[in-house]
Amino acid sequence: MVEVFCTNIQDPTTANRILNEIEGKFPRLKANFDLEDCDKILRIEFSTDFEPKEIIELVSHHGHSICVLEDIIYPIC
Repeated sequence: MVEVFCTNIQDPTTANRILNEIEGKFPRLKANFDLEDCDKILRIEFSTDFEPKEIIELVSHHGHSICVLEDIIYPIC
């Protein structure tokens, strides 16, 4: 499964530091940033139980904004 977060992380150095910390604390997760996206996306791939609040706390601890990007399902007309 994949959880997608919106962040305010702008630079690759900060993104890499956070990715390294995520991989260190949660070795079963796969994480990557899309800093080209306007929402500065952080994607987390997981196959086991996963609590988004753990990633939110980790990123927030570094002084950055982060929130789960909710799925929006539009009705087909």
